[in-house]
Amino acid sequence: MTGDLPIVDAHQHFWDPTRNPYPWLSTAPVADFRYGDYAALRRRYLPDDFRRDAAGHRVVATVHMEAEWDPADEVAETRWLADLRKEHRLPTVAVGHARFEAEDVARVLAGHAAFDFVRGIRQKPAATPAPEQARRGAPGSMDDPRWRRGYALLERHRLHFDLQTPWWHLAAAAELARDFPRIPIVVNHTGLPVDRSTAGLAAWRRALETAAAQPNVTVKISGLGQRDKSWPRESNQQVVRDAIAIFGVARCMFASNFPVDGLCVGYQALVDAFEAFVADRPAAEQRALFHDNAVRVYRIAGI
Repeated sequence: MTGDLPIVDAHQHFWDPTRNPYPWLSTAPVADFRYGDYAALRRRYLPDDFRRDAAGHRVVATVHMEAEWDPADEVAETRWLADLRKEHRLPTVAVGHARFEAEDVARVLAGHAAFDFVRGIRQKPAATPAPEQARRGAPGSMDDPRWRRGYALLERHRLHFDLQTPWWHLAAAAELARDFPRIPIVVNHTGLPVDRSTAGLAAWRRALETAAAQPNVTVKISGLGQRDKSWPRESNQQVVRDAIAIFGVARCMFASNFPVDGLCVGYQALVDAFEAFVADRPAAEQRALFHDNAVRVYRIAGI
């Protein structure tokens, strides 16, 4: 399939910390970054860099995921992407950032929605670092009434929610999906199955099953590197196959999370592995996982 299968990369980033404000890439490093030391990311990553990484595969469209631009002006990232698209024809569509609990959330959402290539919003709700610490109802969480009031505004703009949260908060996500059935939710990075012990994976699967019970929830299969920057192929194969079994082919999408996951694996090795993991499926299902589902979920026309 290499070079022939059309791919929509459903989660990738561009940034230029030499010109634009990304605190995590410049002034405020993240101490507990999930892949450990990420100094290699503190450089420009633009469409020409992505095209070099993806060379050899037929990437026909990309979904740009907000890259934690300075929250003082969240729409500024979308304005920058609009210029990038004019010059480089990438990204194809984008997901912006907004803080649902903020006083100005209505203005921020309207600002993003004014650009015809914006499809959704990502925010990382309040979360705990470990499952045994998880509590419901924290300020800034998916249970927070103020947070939910902002979240409800997504429907007005026909925007969906890209959710990045550890799997132990997916029960809250399932309730959110149930309470707002007309707002699609896309779970990022396979629900972050970091703990690869037997018990950890069993708990992750149960959490995915809870989320998958809501028909307006889909999942992006990505972000499978480990803190030591390894990319364990055998373990990842089981994670990928479990996620597809739980959500069904029609609600799963391939995504690279480049350049972040480039800390752990090369683009070609990543795509080749994913192709091998699903090689026993019919061609139509393989195309759905790599292309058709993302076209539908992110409303990409003309490819």
